[in-house]
Amino acid sequence: MDIDRPLPLLGGLSPAAFMRRHWQKKPLLVRQAVPGVQPPVTRAEAFALAARDDVESRLVVQSGEDWRLRRGPLPRAALPPLKQPGWTLLVQGLDLHEAAAHELLARFRFVPEARLDDLMVSYATDGGGVGPHLDSYDVFLLQVQGRRRWRIAPPGDATLREGLPLKILARFEPQQEWVLEPGDMLYLPPRWGHDGVAEGGDCMTCSIGFRAPSRGELARDLLQRLADMAAEEADERLYRDPSQPATQAPGQVPAALAVFAQQALQRVFEDPDALACALGETLSEPKSAVWFEPGEPLKEGAAVTLDRRTRMMYDERHVFINGESFRAGGRDATLMRRLADGRRLAAPDVARLSPQARGLLGDWAAAGWVRGAAAAAGEAQR
Repeated sequence: MDIDRPLPLLGGLSPAAFMRRHWQKKPLLVRQAVPGVQPPVTRAEAFALAARDDVESRLVVQSGEDWRLRRGPLPRAALPPLKQPGWTLLVQGLDLHEAAAHELLARFRFVPEARLDDLMVSYATDGGGVGPHLDSYDVFLLQVQGRRRWRIAPPGDATLREGLPLKILARFEPQQEWVLEPGDMLYLPPRWGHDGVAEGGDCMTCSIGFRAPSRGELARDLLQRLADMAAEEADERLYRDPSQPATQAPGQVPAALAVFAQQALQRVFEDPDALACALGETLSEPKSAVWFEPGEPLKEGAAVTLDRRTRMMYDERHVFINGESFRAGGRDATLMRRLADGRRLAAPDVARLSPQARGLLGDWAAAGWVRGAAAAAGEAQR
């Protein structure tokens, strides 16, 4: 992607300009960001996905001041009649299940993959919504069918109404509002209050969300991985205290044992690869509901593409894929980074990989993480 090229998706801004001016700073409304947009799923397909136990879904029903929330699976009989106003169906992770949603999500790959979360679709009847709320992450709200009125407010009072199954703001004071038609899009930074209400029914909105882990959450995940790495180490050195005298204070922790514990932790944190691997593995780990079916062996001379559920990233020394890390250098690193950035590696590039790297691709294909793809026209001449 040329990050300096103006895009209709961003209202004529280039990705570079958008990130400088708006990302985590201020909202952006774009009329006809995606002209002629088509919903990535039909209403019936969204309902069918909500009924599956491997898809995260929620039903929100409002009646006056009463709000009800039900989590999926949601069979069709659990959904209210289409003519009943005030209800919303949310289907999470649509990009993991539908190619059209995955392609729509790919338009936003000017943001690092490590920040990308998923694409959620919201179907609503007339008056349907989830109430005024705020998110702790960046979000693009793309209208793909029907109309929705959005009201927004800058970060402020985050007090929630009590006694409700949803996190609805108690004192929401909108300062701007718009009605979005199909193809229109609204970007909101974290903590901006917003309330979207369907007008006229048969309304579908796609939310492209970006993960923003808290410091505590990230520390917990990293420490768990570092602990697992330490447990796998061959260093079984035991604490020794041949100079320990008899004590009259048996409840006191020996100072030498505290030093031994500190050295054990320092050994983990001083390993230059340990934290890098823990971070990359954490960021590339698919969500718990994601699973892969065994794939087909790669054919000689084929290009490869990443399965749409696969998360692949890299740093200066490693390649990370679906929660695993691998050392990579030289040409292999260059080509693996090309695969991570473009989610596809042309057949001539696959042929340039070392036997070890091609072996890894074969393992990933067997796991269903990558798939063979027919070479595009002209690839063989590259």
